[in-house]
Amino acid sequence: TAAERAKRTLSSGTEATLEIDALFDGIDFYTKISRARFEELCSDLFRGTLQPVEKALADAKMDKAGSIHDVVLVGGSTRIPKIQSLLQNYFCGKQLNLSINPDEAVAYGAAVQAAVLSGDTS
Repeated sequence: TAAERAKRTLSSGTEATLEIDALFDGIDFYTKISRARFEELCSDLFRGTLQPVEKALADAKMDKAGSIHDVVLVGGSTRIPKIQSLLQNYFCGKQLNLSINPDEAVAYGAAVQAAVLSGDTS
């Protein structure tokens, strides 16, 4: 979609163009958005990404400062610089592991979970 393309563009650039043909009553929509405006519009969503991290740490009875060796980002939206910044700040400035493709990590995690649910221990 146009929104997904803009999100991807803003992950590596500072401005994106949104074009949607016949958005309403045959009228085309065209606008530009800056990364700063995108971050402003999505700030509550970005902050919400920390909730599952906090829950996972609490469930595992781990502390964010001392127990974590690597922070691996999973999912395409983790390419967004603001999300990376929030996570790095949350983990006390710890360098994020960006060497793993976030999309492939999702597939790998799903495969591991499927194996666990099916009782496969190999």
